[in-house]
Amino acid sequence: MSATAVADTPKAPPALSRRQTNVVFATIVLGMLMAALDQTIVSTALPTIVADLGGGGHMAWVVTAYLLAETVATVLVGKFGDLFGRKIVFQVSAVVFVVGSIVSGAANGMMLLIIGRAVQGIGGGGLMVTAMALIADVIPLRERGKYQGALGAVFGVTTVVGPTLGGLFTDHASWRWCFYVNVPIAIVMVAMAASTIPSVKAAVRPVIDYAGIVLVALGASGLVLGLEWGGNEYAWDSAVIIGLFVGSVLLLVGFVLVELRAKEPMLPMHLFRNSVFTVCSVLSFIVGFAMLGAMTYLPTYLQFVDGVSATVSGVRTLPMVVGLLGTSMLSGIVVSRTGRYRIFPILGTGVMAVGLWLMSTMGPDTGVWLESLYMFVFGLGIGLAMQVLTIAVQNTVPYHELGTATSGVTFFRTLGSSFGTAVFGTLFTSRLTPSLADAAAAQPGVPPGAAASPAGLDALTPEQAAPFIAAYADTVNYVFQWVVPVAVVGFLVAWFLKEVPLRDSARAAASDLGEGFGAPDTADADKQLERALANLLRKAKGRPGVGKQILADSGSTLPPASAWALGQIYWRGRFAGGADVESIALAHHLPGEVLEPAFDQVVRSGYATAEDGRFGLTPAGRTEVDRLSEAWRRWLGHHLDDWDVTDPEDRASLDRAIESIAARLYEEEQEHASV
Repeated sequence: MSATAVADTPKAPPALSRRQTNVVFATIVLGMLMAALDQTIVSTALPTIVADLGGGGHMAWVVTAYLLAETVATVLVGKFGDLFGRKIVFQVSAVVFVVGSIVSGAANGMMLLIIGRAVQGIGGGGLMVTAMALIADVIPLRERGKYQGALGAVFGVTTVVGPTLGGLFTDHASWRWCFYVNVPIAIVMVAMAASTIPSVKAAVRPVIDYAGIVLVALGASGLVLGLEWGGNEYAWDSAVIIGLFVGSVLLLVGFVLVELRAKEPMLPMHLFRNSVFTVCSVLSFIVGFAMLGAMTYLPTYLQFVDGVSATVSGVRTLPMVVGLLGTSMLSGIVVSRTGRYRIFPILGTGVMAVGLWLMSTMGPDTGVWLESLYMFVFGLGIGLAMQVLTIAVQNTVPYHELGTATSGVTFFRTLGSSFGTAVFGTLFTSRLTPSLADAAAAQPGVPPGAAASPAGLDALTPEQAAPFIAAYADTVNYVFQWVVPVAVVGFLVAWFLKEVPLRDSARAAASDLGEGFGAPDTADADKQLERALANLLRKAKGRPGVGKQILADSGSTLPPASAWALGQIYWRGRFAGGADVESIALAHHLPGEVLEPAFDQVVRSGYATAEDGRFGLTPAGRTEVDRLSEAWRRWLGHHLDDWDVTDPEDRASLDRAIESIAARLYEEEQEHASV
């Protein structure tokens, strides 16, 4: 980069010691764990919740309310973090999450539980998006990839332990502890955050697209409500349902119009001109639709049809999770090594359709191992399809739109989860109500409501329970049969995914499990670009010949030692006001006499000046630094593929990212030197 490319030196976040870093990371993980866990922890508790509170027709909203609120919160809270500081927003989100947990745990009716879950979702979305941003703020750049990967993997862990943990609470305490357990954890987390997380604010005041956020939230909520009420609470052709659908369409049209005019839209409409973004958004919606819907209703099937406990129903869904995690990791490794990704969504959606069809054939006589195989196949498909979608999008959008495009794909997956759970719930209720009525008519001696809970069903004799069990099995099969066409649509859409040669930065991120689970990430383009650059620089560090090749490509005649010395003088001049051998040697844990010859050489050659032991660049030295900087630009341009040196936005983004990385590395270097 040119020595005069950026006038203002950015203020790097305060450097933390290793112990402080680990404590901050533990605090962030607690927040992410709570928020992610509450997406799935209630699935095994839902049958018992419905038995206690009634309102089985609203069962889907216990999950959907959380997901919709979380979707909106991830968009809004990211901007609030820039505006007020991520530390305070993280803490406020934790408090909101606790309030929602208390309301949910104390609910005496389904409506209050749904309200509590919506409040939880707002806090959970805030926790997740600020957790990812805090990683970029406070974790040392050299180790950020490792920490971000671990944080993303939290999503995988919660997928495994969420349903089982919910079952344990339901069986051995109460379903209310699925929510109360968050309270002591959040108190500890808020106290830790107050004492450990540094306060960092964005340098630029963000522009918040309030109108767009409100319109999409109302439009999506109206559609989900219409899908849930239609055919259950109201007839499909009733004024209420038609009004909900018409109003939602008008709100979403208004959202599109607002986004076309907004200064900083939450979802820029021009991204849909990119076929890869459009296809990946549709596939993300379908994957979220199938995954959360199935995970919500499979435990219900296992508890009512197979007669297992809530805990065992969580354990019995593990084959699906194992398949999901296995193919997520495998596809990421293959993409990382080959750079080819198109085949995975095609295979994934196809296998997902087969898995859904297989699960639609399950019945009371289906053995445990066969059920496990069907769930495993379904999980294989989800893992194959899910892992590469974010990578494919990041690989094709301009770098200054990385953050927006990434958050857009995550937005559609979460939205798909909301719609999937609602549609599953509508199909489930519309089929189950008449089926149970028929079963009750066949067993007139069975008390009303005896089959409304797994415990009540278990109390009946096998002959009395048989028609009710068949009703539940038929209902869940019916639901999965209707979702098979959705997966088939995904299979057809996946063929339209265009394969673009994979950038080196995307290739490096492909093997990160967190990318597949798509933890809500910052939409800050500069942060996303910093991550891509950090991955590239780590890769370059592992190749000793890269530095020599760049030096040769620059046209400079400097020996490597002199080029390194000039680089140290330049960057330390920017961030420390000057460079001296003692501080440089201390930072690199080397004896000063080892470095002195290189600095003496650049002074003798006229590239640097030395006064009172401090070095500065001469005009000739600045020329050499500019040559080296441009050579680095060309190397980055080659490995960042479609980064365009002539595009002012791309160039400005790259300059900011390099400057920020350099400032961060200098701060970390100083901290490292003082240890």
